[in-house]
Parts: sequence; structure tokens; C-alpha cells
Amino acid sequence: MKPFAPAARGFTLIELLTALLILSLLALMSYRGLGAVLEARARVGEETAQWQRLAAFCARFEQDVQLASPRPVRGAAGSAPAWVGRPSTVPGPLLEFSRFAWMEGVDTPRRVAYGLNDRQEIELWLWPGPDAGPDAQPSRYAVLGGVTKLEFEYLNGALAWVSAWPASPGDAALPRAVRLRVARAAGGEIMRVFALSS
Repeated sequence: MKPFAPAARGFTLIELLTALLILSLLALMSYRGLGAVLEARARVGEETAQWQRLAAFCARFEQDVQLASPRPVRGAAGSAPAWVGRPSTVPGPLLEFSRFAWMEGVDTPRRVAYGLNDRQEIELWLWPGPDAGPDAQPSRYAVLGGVTKLEFEYLNGALAWVSAWPASPGDAALPRAVRLRVARAAGGEIMRVFALSS
């Protein structure tokens, strides 16, 4: 006589639907988690790129400042000081100065300027030489975007920070240092101090 074998039992419809519901919820949570990770990665990548651009701008600015020349310039309007720092209320570039060549045979001495334009970009102005002729126009290049505020301050001989240069009329000397403040549209503000070698 054969022993009694129980009938093979499968999953009921309710058990299958419950398993499918649980798997669907797990898949949805995994998808949302992956989306959040990818979104955070993109945000961090963009933030890193912005800080890299800011670091590149500061390196360029530091190089220009280190090559500052104490030589006054001649222009269409007469003689101008070697270093001119304007308050932010005055139109045009905020900082303008003469600098030596970066490398002999590759670059020439120039008059350079930095300012903030209407598109929230820091602009670099480059004249063809230190003495601008009556028709000489600077080339203008956007060197950093997403900037809401740009300020410069200058360290005078009495070790006090001033907002305009020359600190006194007829002062032909360069400041001891320049303090740069940049406020970013994405949030945050940086301040750097650059000593002048002259």
C-alpha cells in the first residue's frame, strides 16, 4: 500500500500580490535613493567646478598683482598713477594698474584692470601696453561668472585698509597689499589678501 502523499501546495493569489507589492515598494525606494545620490553628486560636481574657477581667478589675480609696476602711465587724458583703486559707486573697472611682463618674449608690460559687469561676471581689461594712446581700447574678458559683489581694499603705509587708491593726492606709491572680497550668487563669500612685491 502506498503512503498518503499530501497534495502539492502553491502560493495563493493574495500571497503573490503581497510579494509583488513588497517588491514594488523596495524598487521604488531604491529608485528614489539612487535619484537622490545622483542629484547630490551633480550638485557637488557643480560646486567643485565653481570653486575651481574661483581658485583659477585668484591665481591669475595674484600673478598680476605680484608683477605690479610702480610706473605711472601716460594716456589721452594726461598722466595716471601706477595703481588706481576706485570705489564701487564709480563706473568702470574698480582696480586698474600697470604690470611687468609675465615672461620676456611671451608677454609685454601692460595696463590691466578688474571690474564687475552687469552680467555678474568679473571682467579683466587688458590694454596693448602700459601707455594707452588716444584711440587705445582695452580687450575685455570675462574671467569669473556668478559674482554678485566685488570689492577691493588697499593697505597703506600706516597699515590701515582704505577703499580707494591713491590714498592721498599725489601719492605715486603702490599699496602694501590688496584685499579682495567676492560674493558668489550661489552663496558664500571669500576674502583673500595679496601682498605686493614692490
